[in-house]
Amino acid sequence: MTDQIKHECGVAMIRLLKPLDYYYKKYESWRYGLDKLYLLMEKQHNRGQEGAGLAAVKLEAAQGKEFIFRERALGSNAITKIFTEVNAKIREFSNEELNDVNFVKENVPYGAELYLGHLRYSTTGKSGEQYVHPFLRRNNWASRSLAMAGNFNMTNVDEMFNQLVSEGQHPRDYADTFIILESLGHYLDREVQYQYDHIDKEGKSGNEISALVEKNLDIPFLLKRASKIWDGGYTICGLIGCGDAFVMRDPWGIRPAFYYHDDEIVVVASERPVIQTAFNLKKDDIHEIGPGQALIVKKDGRFSIDQIIAPKEKITPCSFERIYFSRGSDFDIYRERKKLGEQLVPKIVKAIDDDMDNTVFSFIPNTAEVAYMGMLEGLESHFNKEKSKYIIENAGRISQQEIETLLKKRVRSEKVAIKDIKLRTFIAEGNTRNDLAAHVYDVTYGSLRRGIDNLVIIDDSIVRGTTLKQSIIKILDRLDPKKIVIVSSSPQIRYPDCYGIDMSKMNEFIAFRAAIELLKERNMEHVIDDVYNKSLAQSKKNKEEIVNYVKEIYAPFTDDEISDKMTEMLTDDTIKAKVKIVFQTIEDLHVACPNNAGDWYFSGDYPTPGGNRMVNNAFIKYIQGKENHSYQLKLNF
Repeated sequence: MTDQIKHECGVAMIRLLKPLDYYYKKYESWRYGLDKLYLLMEKQHNRGQEGAGLAAVKLEAAQGKEFIFRERALGSNAITKIFTEVNAKIREFSNEELNDVNFVKENVPYGAELYLGHLRYSTTGKSGEQYVHPFLRRNNWASRSLAMAGNFNMTNVDEMFNQLVSEGQHPRDYADTFIILESLGHYLDREVQYQYDHIDKEGKSGNEISALVEKNLDIPFLLKRASKIWDGGYTICGLIGCGDAFVMRDPWGIRPAFYYHDDEIVVVASERPVIQTAFNLKKDDIHEIGPGQALIVKKDGRFSIDQIIAPKEKITPCSFERIYFSRGSDFDIYRERKKLGEQLVPKIVKAIDDDMDNTVFSFIPNTAEVAYMGMLEGLESHFNKEKSKYIIENAGRISQQEIETLLKKRVRSEKVAIKDIKLRTFIAEGNTRNDLAAHVYDVTYGSLRRGIDNLVIIDDSIVRGTTLKQSIIKILDRLDPKKIVIVSSSPQIRYPDCYGIDMSKMNEFIAFRAAIELLKERNMEHVIDDVYNKSLAQSKKNKEEIVNYVKEIYAPFTDDEISDKMTEMLTDDTIKAKVKIVFQTIEDLHVACPNNAGDWYFSGDYPTPGGNRMVNNAFIKYIQGKENHSYQLKLNF
């Protein structure tokens, strides 16, 4: 990824199914759950470098004792901050006290059975510690208290907001996180009240009523009521103060969630390999929560997977998960990323005129390394076929020495570009900053034959093109290659995302800017006007009626025409080498990632109605010059 993208969040949840004393005896520490949560969060740190949070619930806490806890922090070292704070609170007690599990259970913060961790990247939402998950909704009734965190972005916050208002509430904020918290909290209150009223008729005492309410809480029912109008991509986790817990996934399967369950523990995380690593499990031990399903653990340890919303007809898990977001150590993702690189070989061969002898191959940045390996394997296969073809065609005319020389030829791969992680461009401003940005990467001098070799560099995606223009192409050109071919393992990113990634503004996409420039060059500005007028005319319609007319901006041009225009925009007269940009096709993306069909970034085919409304509004804001307007309240939840 040559441009920094703030992408989706990460979640982790642990429910210990045995008493703390069990883990103290077996693992020599009552901190077993807490330590495993730390590991799960650190293994997913790539999913949220803006902030992190932790919540915990004690089961059967005594009256007068706290039963729900939370820590939050901002910054790239937020995980360290929150666990440092947790450990500081634990160290307030003596070693003798901490070795007494009964004392820990009753008195020590975070000596709990239920944990929820969150890694935060703000997307199109709001920033600041008050918006770091988990959110809390406290109440003296444990069954009415809720800690909530998630990996989500909702597209119909206005409808959700109005639903709360219609039921008599006065929401204090418009952020989707707050609206979901209040929606869940509202229906939790109603469920608790229903159970209370029903049990109270039986003449039970207060403590008896409370215990029965907690036992009878119908979590699937309240989730069905709360999520009835939700539109977006989401994995939402909740801890109820009484000890119930849930994790719910959107019915389109956009956002991921994996779990493991045995007689000791229930574990949930955004990524499969982190559970594998943390608990030394096999791939098949871990399962995925299905679209529209919720994993539910009751206070008494009962575990279930419930279908909350029927899966949508078109299941569209995010393909960008496979290209960039998730850990490449996942069994399937590793193979898929290699396939992404392999699928690009025909285009690469064409771009270099099949001149394998005079071409060096490399990658940038590190996230593209696996795709690079797949590309090399594909190139080796192509090269070997060409060598075999030559030998067969020249049978009887080629000497043994020539054959041996030919067979020794290999695809030439080098570590051409190295990122200087110590260079911090934020310390400078203006032109000085641009100059520093041009030196973020170092090149390996001598890796190419000057003026002779082509250079092929594979990247995982190209979004804004800023780093390519300011740094990478300029630095690569210092090697004096005959031609520079930038290869993207993803298709052209043309449309904003609304399900969990900070790609919400049309003008940020180099592909969009290229299409606009082509329209202007060819005196086709009327297309821009037509799309704007159509978008404006439908802006007040229900989301289900809105059409993605932004597709018409790209329709007059081939992919290659847009790629060539992007190349022109990202280079200038100072670049001596010829430059070409090659993109993955959407068709080949689906071949490489057959189970993750969500391609709205590239195709504009949004899986939910709210997606079309979002891109419609994004285009209107672009035309009106309002893309950078933002408004924020200061609240704490």
